[in-house]
Amino acid sequence: MDLDVGAQEAESQHAGASSPHLDESEQGQAAAHTAPRALVIHEIVREEGETELARSAGALAWSGLAAGLSIGFSFVAQALLYAGLPDAPWRHLIDSAGYSFGFIIVILGRQQLFTENTLTVILPLLMRPTATTLGRVLRLWGIVLAANLVGSWLFAALLTPSGTFDPSVVSAMHDLAVAPMAAPFGVTLLKAVFAGWLIATMVWLLPSARSARLLIVLIVTYVVSAGHLAHIVAGSVDSAYAVLTSAASIGDYATKFLAPTLLGNVLGGVSLVAVLNHAAIRAEVAEA
Repeated sequence: MDLDVGAQEAESQHAGASSPHLDESEQGQAAAHTAPRALVIHEIVREEGETELARSAGALAWSGLAAGLSIGFSFVAQALLYAGLPDAPWRHLIDSAGYSFGFIIVILGRQQLFTENTLTVILPLLMRPTATTLGRVLRLWGIVLAANLVGSWLFAALLTPSGTFDPSVVSAMHDLAVAPMAAPFGVTLLKAVFAGWLIATMVWLLPSARSARLLIVLIVTYVVSAGHLAHIVAGSVDSAYAVLTSAASIGDYATKFLAPTLLGNVLGGVSLVAVLNHAAIRAEVAEA
């Protein structure tokens, strides 16, 4: 997500100028370390959402496909770490670092990820709750989600030919692949709510992160993996690999992974982040 530099600079300058006990140089230093207000972050994210809603179907589809492919490297990186670590209780705490790799590519590379859009495009809808805006949101969601899932299946298919990875890595991939479908529907749903909540919160944090954007992505996505939380796109690579290698059926993919994870991610991102954060600044927006 690109930052609205003008809005941030204006906010920072105001903060520095309101410090009468500082000289001009010290006011500049104070301004440089001032985080933008919630209203500024809201408007940065909302404007990003407006931009995404205005993009063509083709642009959304290609960017979504790229994200679905790129997120597959989370699965690969995690499997490589998993295979290289001893079978110990703490292994998952280390191999979860690999899960962040695909997210770094997708988010810093500005590719379309469905779970990010449970926040960005909802803010324009909350500001302008019309049938037209809702239709545009559903259009974007449908295109991006479909493209993300197609990309995840394509990437999983690329991992199946024998000889591509060492047997230990293939074994690790198998262990990781069946995990998203191991829990009951309700448990996966709740895990997906938490994952959607965290990813949407990450999007909310990025405008004020400045040079710490990479660190924010690393921390948030690491927690998603370490907590065995369910993410619709990253988990689709794992689950698709399980289906393609006959470790699970397409029915398992649809009912044990896709349905509860999609519902939970949407609930977590929309209700717990977009709606609540919008409610917190609604009065300020109305006054502006």
